[in-house]
Amino acid sequence: METDERRYGAAPPAAGSAAGRIPRQLWVEEPAIRRRMPDPVRTAAVRAVLVMSLTIIQAMVAFLCTVAGSWFAFPMVLGGVAGTVVATWSVLDVWVTRQVWNQRNGVVSVPSSTARRMRRERRAARRAARSAARREARIRRRGEGRLSRA
Repeated sequence: METDERRYGAAPPAAGSAAGRIPRQLWVEEPAIRRRMPDPVRTAAVRAVLVMSLTIIQAMVAFLCTVAGSWFAFPMVLGGVAGTVVATWSVLDVWVTRQVWNQRNGVVSVPSSTARRMRRERRAARRAARSAARREARIRRRGEGRLSRA
């Protein structure tokens, strides 16, 4: 059974006070400070973290084997060097994946963003083309059925 302190977050309400305080919520949503990473970038980042953690574990085992004087030290050191190369490659993969995603899908729209300016220019060009087409259609309709205005 729950105690009153856990239920209300403090001491139980006094007998003469209101029916009781509203219990505190267990989970409070807070707005995210940063945007979520795109899926391909997040996948590459998770892969890089796993590879780096395995490399660190391998380096620690190689160190302990060296201190203990085990024959297993030399293969572990070679594996640690290879793991370092793979970990570096995986971190570069995250960076390259992020750059490719930004190039294919545009950049975050901020006031100084080039993507926003280009979208605005394309919209203005489409609007101008539509208004020119309407004007042209209006001129043709006005002159239909007559050869001249004279």
